[in-house]
Amino acid sequence: MNIPTMISIRGYLKLTVRGEHVEAFINALAETGTPIWDVRPTGEHSAEFKLLLNDFKGLRPLLKRTGCRTRIQERHGLPFRALRLLKRKMFVGGIVAFFAILLALSSMVWNVSVEGNEKVASEDVLEAAKQEGLYPYQWIFRLKSLDKLSTNLATRLPETAWVGVERNGTSIRIQIVEASVPKRPELLSPRHLVSTSDAVITHIYAEKGVPRVQINNRVKKGQVLISGILGDEENAQNVVAKGEVKGLVWHEYQIEVPLVKTRKTYTGDSSKKSYLVLGNRAVQLWGYGEVPFEKHETLTLYDPLTWRSRVLPFGWMTEKVLEVNETKTTITEEEAKKEGLDSAFRDILAKYGPDSRLVSQKILHDKKENGKVYMKVLFEVEETISKELPIVYNQGE
Repeated sequence: MNIPTMISIRGYLKLTVRGEHVEAFINALAETGTPIWDVRPTGEHSAEFKLLLNDFKGLRPLLKRTGCRTRIQERHGLPFRALRLLKRKMFVGGIVAFFAILLALSSMVWNVSVEGNEKVASEDVLEAAKQEGLYPYQWIFRLKSLDKLSTNLATRLPETAWVGVERNGTSIRIQIVEASVPKRPELLSPRHLVSTSDAVITHIYAEKGVPRVQINNRVKKGQVLISGILGDEENAQNVVAKGEVKGLVWHEYQIEVPLVKTRKTYTGDSSKKSYLVLGNRAVQLWGYGEVPFEKHETLTLYDPLTWRSRVLPFGWMTEKVLEVNETKTTITEEEAKKEGLDSAFRDILAKYGPDSRLVSQKILHDKKENGKVYMKVLFEVEETISKELPIVYNQGE
């Protein structure tokens, strides 16, 4: 006979029937329309078959009529599984509690992040969100609509032009577009412009204030170049002196340049060592053995594990060993001198500004010794020599 549908859900039994009239019993089942399947004789007066659980009670009158007896061999299907689970109350309770906790956890806000803010502090945004009922461990169903949250947060944060709130599962993301606020002019106290070093004035322009020196004047370090005091002693007004002053300044350099240059190049060959990092310890997992390169450099990459925004105290570290070739080249004494002079002037540009101009240079002393060229050089440079100095009021004024 055909197997009924959904037998695993409805439940079924595997039975053994014994008696002198087994065939009559099987035929009686067929006459009543009771579905059975996998009928198999197991002896001269016995057989096995499978039957739906709901049809088991209807066997009694047929068994009496044919004088047969039946015995349950196996039980299958959802009803029997549910019965076994019900007998294990602790297990069932644990499953129910697990799904209840899982449902509760998935109904809470676990993380609130802020993006797009530069001037507005994230703490201020999170505080405003908390006042609107949006904070970690809050029930999701208690939150206001996302549109209303966006509107209320924009009202609470006047420094923003737009606030957007987006929910992704148990995480809330607040996006900020900051308002364009014109910069307020910095309030400065009255001050002079004074010289940063001894120099000879080559250019002076006073945008505000009174010039105290002229072109070709020799000035000392700290001398007032443009005064921030206008008027005389009786009618004085203090202002913030502004302007530009340039002068000739002399810099003395001791230069040392080797005649033999060592340059490193990477061959492209490399090897790796991998470590598992636990706290401040690293356990090597792969890459044992000696380094196969005579000369090498090691590049260390550390990739810590993170959970949300927190960096956990363990991770993965990789050491990449790169093979290096060293080549030595010899330069002439003249090339060494030029390289040293260029390096010194680059240092002047870095220290005194890119608008500095080299006027002259004079090698005061040079010698060649121990594979190096030594020079003592005096540079004459035109550079900006002014800096601000606040005006200090005398007590009693």
